[in-house]
Amino acid sequence: MNTTQMEQMGQFKITVWEEENFQGKRCEFMLECQNIMERGFIKIRSIKVENGPWVGYEYPEFQGQQFILEKGDYPRYEAWSGNSSYRTEHMLSFRPIKCANHSDSKVTLYECEDFQGRKFEMCDDYPSLQAMGWCSKEVPSIKVNSGAWVAYQFPGYRGYQYILERDRHQGEYRNYNEFSTQAHTNQVQSIRRIQH
Repeated sequence: MNTTQMEQMGQFKITVWEEENFQGKRCEFMLECQNIMERGFIKIRSIKVENGPWVGYEYPEFQGQQFILEKGDYPRYEAWSGNSSYRTEHMLSFRPIKCANHSDSKVTLYECEDFQGRKFEMCDDYPSLQAMGWCSKEVPSIKVNSGAWVAYQFPGYRGYQYILERDRHQGEYRNYNEFSTQAHTNQVQSIRRIQH
């Protein structure tokens, strides 16, 4: 089944509200939204994800801090940014993560930029990369072989979130600047597969 067929079958569905606790103006989406303000919203304050994983962005045009949005309710901004060291009430754009496949995900971490140096292949979730044997707090480059992953700045799935997908950059993130438009460091200390 291709992505267009999945979209037509409602594989991806998200509802956003302008106020906390699912109040005020609301709008449903099955496709990406580059700028919620074009729909008459000032900002998004609560979210329900009904189908598929999504990534939300702090600014329009998929810019700024990223937030993973998996199936469930997000009544306030803390629900999607609560474990982040960088809290923001802004979410102004979002899109579905089409390549997420929890049962078939594989990623390779490299100790240097441009896929150089020691590498470590993974196909499972790791709340602490150092506990599993990665000897640094930094991951300078990452290759997503399959699926989609969310990498976190700190152990325990905390801090900045970086959504890493096989179908973006051909799955190749040669340096930390490619992790996100707001990536300030190559510090990655936990990583997990995105649920679909």
